[in-house]
Amino acid sequence: MKISASALLNELKDRTSQHLEYARILTLKTEEELNFRTSQDSWSTLECLEHLNRYGDFYISEITNRITASKTSTKDIFKPGILGNYFAKSMLPKEKMNKMKTLKTMNPIHSNLDKNVVDTFIKHQKKMLELLEDAQKVDLEKTKTNISISKLIKLKLGDTFRFVIYHNARHIGQIKRILLH
Repeated sequence: MKISASALLNELKDRTSQHLEYARILTLKTEEELNFRTSQDSWSTLECLEHLNRYGDFYISEITNRITASKTSTKDIFKPGILGNYFAKSMLPKEKMNKMKTLKTMNPIHSNLDKNVVDTFIKHQKKMLELLEDAQKVDLEKTKTNISISKLIKLKLGDTFRFVIYHNARHIGQIKRILLH
């Protein structure tokens, strides 16, 4: 698959803007609603967002540093890497969602959380929009980022953006299902 770099960034900006708008709606919910869980071992809305915030803390810093340090200039076409494409696609929401294990450090279950979690998520989405804007000046293929689970693997910046933003979409879908109960 090859895609126009600007089309990819625009699609990711659109998704991120939707995530930001949805998070703003969540600020209108009570903490009781945001802490509701469908079962004892499922996540609440705040736990889903806290999970995303923990990844956001890593990836926003990593992406910021890599864009700042990049000596590359923009390229018209983005071709995903094999591993990066696999990771990104595995995060995309599907009708029949496959359950995934999360790292212990990224699992917020039974944490004592309040609405500040929503505010942090909103800040992360605003920063992600800025980074997507900044990314227009660098090569999305040649600029590489570390990943949260291993220092040995690097992904193309375009794949990292896709992974993080699709991961957000996955859990926002989960939140919508939780709030239906």
